[in-house]
Amino acid sequence: MGLSPEPDRRSRDAAHAGSEFVELLEVMWEQGREAVPTGPVSPSQLRVLYALDREDGINLRMLAEALGSAPPSVSRLCDRLQATGLIERTPSPVSRRELELRLTSLGRAYLTDLRKRREGILMATIDAMSPKARRALLEGLRAFRDVATAPEQGDEGAGAWRSVG
Repeated sequence: MGLSPEPDRRSRDAAHAGSEFVELLEVMWEQGREAVPTGPVSPSQLRVLYALDREDGINLRMLAEALGSAPPSVSRLCDRLQATGLIERTPSPVSRRELELRLTSLGRAYLTDLRKRREGILMATIDAMSPKARRALLEGLRAFRDVATAPEQGDEGAGAWRSVG
């Protein structure tokens, strides 16, 4: 009887293809990052910029929690980003002991330029795909996002991305 491959094998094959895709995407993302003229920003510093883009005005403790890092390490990252003019620390209107962290106009411009360059790299690749392959990619990515961001239902991995992005 012609049985289809067991779901576990298909899932493993999809996970393997997904891992290869992520590795390739990391290379493409790095090409985009290297092309931004503002200067080198480490992956850790970039995570800080992304976090501040999402949560403008958070304090150091909240940023450290969002990044899953120790406050002293995050403080050093912020020192370097402030020295390059990408972020600023301002006194909190709520507490004299706290500082709020914000992207500067240069920091926002950096992220805008980076995103445009990365999107251009992706567009060049996607444009080379057949229309059918592009539709399949879009459908697959949307389905993946929907499952990855759904509330947890007892399955490991499902809902794991809620704090990302």
